[in-house]
Amino acid sequence: MKQVLSFLLIILFFIFSCNRSKSVQEVSENSDSLKVSSNRIVNTIDETLNPVARKAVLEWKEYKNVDEFIIKYYNISTTEALDYAEELSELVQLMKDSVRVELLKEKNISARFNVLHNETLRLADMATISSITDKEIIEEVEKIVEVYSAVNSKINTIYKAKELQNSLEVDTETPNLILDEENVPARNKNKNRKPLMKERVDKTEELEVKRIGKPVASSLKKVKQ
Repeated sequence: MKQVLSFLLIILFFIFSCNRSKSVQEVSENSDSLKVSSNRIVNTIDETLNPVARKAVLEWKEYKNVDEFIIKYYNISTTEALDYAEELSELVQLMKDSVRVELLKEKNISARFNVLHNETLRLADMATISSITDKEIIEEVEKIVEVYSAVNSKINTIYKAKELQNSLEVDTETPNLILDEENVPARNKNKNRKPLMKERVDKTEELEVKRIGKPVASSLKKVKQ
């Protein structure tokens, strides 16, 4: 009986040891996966073009290429961020050198394109530095996403200002048109009226002719005065 109990204890101990070893291995694998995920860069999409601005840049394919490519950088690993950096910088350069929308050729928006291009070049340079840290890569990617959001924000502001200007021009032209239409008949009516003094002179002259048979110059002179 004692031998049977000893044998069972040995079996139970062996089973417990195997289960514990398996649990430790799973924890280790989970830890490794956490280390990999900590190298991922996750950003939220901040500013996108409003419908009016998006319609204006619809035929600007260089902007569209950047907009589609930069989506990768909203959820990307540090290694991937460096691998794609050179291509991103080239696309941004093509965009800033081929602005197809006349309204977006202003200096203030061009300056933002230049800032975005400089940041992408800096990220591309990081790919050639062996001592670069994940923290530095993450900070640079976040800066690129932030600057791109600022570019979209500026484009939206330009088109909102244009809409406001157009609405103000319509509001100021309408009252003036109504006022002009009201004044035209009144002016024409006044032109058809004879001067009041001339009417009085004619009437006085008529009375004088009836009274003495001919106009009296002195009387007319006094009336005119």
